[in-house]
Amino acid sequence: MSNNPKKIGVVLMNLGGPTSEDNIKTFLYNLFRDEDIIKLGGGFFQNVLAKTISSIRSKKIVDNYREINYCTKGCTGSKYCFNRQNKVVSSCCSPINGLTELQRRSLEKYFKKEVPGHEFKVYTCMRYWLPFADQIMDEVREDGMDHVVLMPLYPHFSWTTSGSSFRDWENVRIEQKEAGKSADWKEYIVKDYFLNPDFLNAVNDRIDEALERFSEEDRNKVHLVFTAHGTPLAEVESGDPYTQQINDTVEAIMDMRGRDYSYWLGFQSRVGPQKWTQPNTEDLVFRLIRYGIKHLIMVPVAFVTDHIETAMELDIELREDIEEEKLHIEQLEVTKGLNDHPLFIKTLADETLKVLGHVIDEKAKEINSESEPEGSRVA
Repeated sequence: MSNNPKKIGVVLMNLGGPTSEDNIKTFLYNLFRDEDIIKLGGGFFQNVLAKTISSIRSKKIVDNYREINYCTKGCTGSKYCFNRQNKVVSSCCSPINGLTELQRRSLEKYFKKEVPGHEFKVYTCMRYWLPFADQIMDEVREDGMDHVVLMPLYPHFSWTTSGSSFRDWENVRIEQKEAGKSADWKEYIVKDYFLNPDFLNAVNDRIDEALERFSEEDRNKVHLVFTAHGTPLAEVESGDPYTQQINDTVEAIMDMRGRDYSYWLGFQSRVGPQKWTQPNTEDLVFRLIRYGIKHLIMVPVAFVTDHIETAMELDIELREDIEEEKLHIEQLEVTKGLNDHPLFIKTLADETLKVLGHVIDEKAKEINSESEPEGSRVA
């Protein structure tokens, strides 16, 4: 036990997702109103555009959320979820809600076991749906946290993801301070962790799990297709490091594997008329199939929590698109998101302790460095 125990809050920051058909439109409105996503500087025109896009898109994607509904037996999300509060079973809830809650509980359990000298509490803060920053900030204040670590569930930094979440948190903090609410805890930020060895090994574990779904005969025919959310080229040219960090992660993973398989990198979820990072994942897959490659593993390398872009875009829509193009493929597998993989939970814990620095006593840090979660490791 530490001689000077601290109360430490860890805020897991994620995208969020709709929890019912009723709030898909609101979720999308919050997304497109974000001036880090669509750069119109906020204000009237941004709001009008956000309302227009959300009205159109919500009608188109409601069936997608129904198809990947995660809460078939009841709410798996946080205590802020309306489904949990009203004790209803949703037919239209994104997996990201329940899986982020699972990550929250797993990380809190890890700290309790491995760093017993301090009181850790883990929170979930979503950017575009409940729980929002103001709710979590109120909870942090009520819990009397001494130190708060902002931990994005985005291993790679982009101003449109982690940057947007940090900005939103800071804006809420300023608003609350002006309203007379104190925020006198010490705050720390984890910017990125795209080369953390445990993160890389966790991705490799997921690849190995997918390889096991191929016959021994077909395994040597497999090509790996890494895929990440695309970025407008204007973002890349402005200095956003995300795309380069994605490339660095892919190369590090393949170095760990001894470059045992042919591999490719594509970018998905392109929206609007702007030029985006290339190649587009769907176009890349079509091209590979036309080259005669018939065994593929899709590796969503930037998504650590399964949601519509993995469960729907890759595991359902991509297969349908291949069929519509009248292309033939023998086997396509999609790696499971990292979710609560033990090595990923350890990644989050290690990165948290790293930024806390002198706050955590040496004994607690030694306990953490010697601990080894269950799960395979690539040498």
